[in-house]
Amino acid sequence: MRLALTFCLLASTATAQTCGGNVNSFIEGVKIEARATGIPAATVDQFFQGAQIDQSVLRADRAQGVFQKDFISFSRALISQNRIDNGRIYGNRYDATFNEIERRFGISRGVLLAFWAFETDYGQVQGSFNTRNALLTLAHDCRRPELFRPQLIAAIELFRRGGMDPQRTTGAWAGEIGQLQKLPREIVRQGMDGDGDGVVDLKNSAPDALMTGANVLSSLGWRANEPWLQEVNVPANLDWSQTGLNHKFSVSDWARRGVTARQGSLGPANLQASILLPMGRNGPAFLAYPNFDVYFDWNKSFVYVTTAAYFATRLGGAPVYNAGNPSAPLSGAQMQQLQQKLTARGHDVGGIDGILGAMTRAAVQAEQVRLGLPADAWPTLDLLGRL
Repeated sequence: MRLALTFCLLASTATAQTCGGNVNSFIEGVKIEARATGIPAATVDQFFQGAQIDQSVLRADRAQGVFQKDFISFSRALISQNRIDNGRIYGNRYDATFNEIERRFGISRGVLLAFWAFETDYGQVQGSFNTRNALLTLAHDCRRPELFRPQLIAAIELFRRGGMDPQRTTGAWAGEIGQLQKLPREIVRQGMDGDGDGVVDLKNSAPDALMTGANVLSSLGWRANEPWLQEVNVPANLDWSQTGLNHKFSVSDWARRGVTARQGSLGPANLQASILLPMGRNGPAFLAYPNFDVYFDWNKSFVYVTTAAYFATRLGGAPVYNAGNPSAPLSGAQMQQLQQKLTARGHDVGGIDGILGAMTRAAVQAEQVRLGLPADAWPTLDLLGRL
């Protein structure tokens, strides 16, 4: 009785250790949780043999300064002629797979080609971090345990199914696997055999990776055969306070306000859409349709999402965007000062990280309205000074 009680207390303590602390105790807690899902104890123990914290994963997690870049700088860095040319080559090579994706899910090939290019350069650079150790490290770290602990449990299940080798499977520093860099829970739930060999292999099979990526997007709410992003011309007298992802109107409403397509015609009149000005009223302008919101479930970075969505349109034949003449972006340090000032005024900017994300943009726009400035959500030195 005393031994049983002692085990229960230890199990409860280990399970309660959601992050941090002694690594061995943390692993014991994860083991208990994994066994509770029905995974055999021997499988769980085998998964963790030789597991260790990887400090290089933590360094990579803390060094994401690239997302502090503005849209024009970021997109020009990621979109190269080589990636455009290879997009055409790989689109033709896997034409049958893309046709099946378009038939089954209603997702344009440009969408998946753009992700494929940005994530791994069409499968060529998939990452060299041990996936098991990366997930253990991020689950143990107390920055985002609510995201990575479930992924660690899913990785054990993936191992049970023969979908990964804890000793040898490698990928990105954040635990993503394969040519489209998907996390274990997505592979367990949405993994698909795209080449018909009876195995889901996202590292070595492009059809498997592409079909799985399409299934993930569909499960996140992708609306079949609808647009996601379109470059537009906006009138100089547009009410800027009604722009941004937090304001949605029908396409017909935007047309009545003078918004026109830069190429072709606007999407269906009844679709809800937002005017997206990634660098303010003097920079590029896009109409963001409902499918654009799905991108944020793939990646949380505003600048990455906007660039990936735009690149998908480029791969579909859209022209290079009109860069305009936006005012210079704030530096990372200046952006942090701005976020501190916005936070002091009661706005939730999602953290002082120097990144102009969706929450910071909404706060900037609210302050621009209050101060009587053009409310295009693009922060300037003038705004920083006034705050």
